[in-house]
Amino acid sequence: MAKQMEKSLKSTFKEKNDEKFIVKYRKNYYDIKKFIVKHPGGVNTLKGLNNSDMTSRFIKAHPHSDAAMYLMKEYHITKPIQLLTTTICKSNDCNLKDAQYKKLIVSSIEDSNNNIIDENVEHLVDWSRAMLPQIGKICKQYEQWVHMPVDRSLRLFGPWYLEMCTKTAWWIVPIFWLPVIGALIYNEMWGVLFAGNVVKTLSLLFYFLLGITFWTFLEYVLHRYLFHMSINKRSHPWICSFHFMIHGLHHKVPFDSMRLVFPPVPGAILAIIIYAPLSMIVPQPRVILAGALFGYLCYDMIHYYLHYGDPSNRLLYQMKRYHYQHHFAHQNLGFGISTPLWDTVFNTRIHLRKLKFRLKWK
Repeated sequence: MAKQMEKSLKSTFKEKNDEKFIVKYRKNYYDIKKFIVKHPGGVNTLKGLNNSDMTSRFIKAHPHSDAAMYLMKEYHITKPIQLLTTTICKSNDCNLKDAQYKKLIVSSIEDSNNNIIDENVEHLVDWSRAMLPQIGKICKQYEQWVHMPVDRSLRLFGPWYLEMCTKTAWWIVPIFWLPVIGALIYNEMWGVLFAGNVVKTLSLLFYFLLGITFWTFLEYVLHRYLFHMSINKRSHPWICSFHFMIHGLHHKVPFDSMRLVFPPVPGAILAIIIYAPLSMIVPQPRVILAGALFGYLCYDMIHYYLHYGDPSNRLLYQMKRYHYQHHFAHQNLGFGISTPLWDTVFNTRIHLRKLKFRLKWK
């Protein structure tokens, strides 16, 4: 078993390093080379599909969502010159390497993945131009368009100096926020720790943890009610534009690594707006703020890792699957990223199905 698994992984890595990864689905061909490590279902589920017809395996798989089927259009290519090999069994005496497909005849199977999106809605916008000024013009189709993901680069603003402010590398976030959190902890807690006042220390630790808990709740509320606000055909163009700027673009281009963390400057403004009223009604507001900022920092780093990491840790592995379900299958559920606590409390939790094997993303 171990040797078979090792051989399987080597085969997968070889396929990843090939110049192209071409598959056929029904009558269409796709080059999914750049999608392999982004595949929500993992790299290992694509094993053995290079230069082959994946129709039979696709039909046998768990039904894909409309968003997933739409994303597949991004990798569509014209028919390759060389005919692809096929893994579809067309006769009863055919000899297939994979035993589970020996009795599979595509024509005799009911296709549960019949939710193919034929209409391409990308004609609504011009991808060569800044996107934000165009959003107000597609409000009637915005809700459908924004939840149909694509794998391409997006320019939000026209002027370079504005566009630059919308892109943030993941490492900028800890560089910006760790000194702020450290200063708050030092000013409010360091003296107490050295004084040896156990009661006061435990009290400050409680407020710090309260700040972290407050952030997880705020994360849930913002994600559910602001980032996923109700948008319909009658929504004002400014509402659609605002939604796209704060979160819609992340669902439209979920693989854009420069738009996965929150830019520090607007983050600082938001922190000040939230802190100002709370500082007048809660005890130890700066300690709570330090905890909340620490919770936010963990959230942003976790969010980035869930999109680009290959977690071996059981908790992070489940969190990655959970978040991908939110993106590509259940966009009205699963609003918690750093914790599913509030999804459980407010009945918006996504229940992951059990898999026969562990998914890998590298």
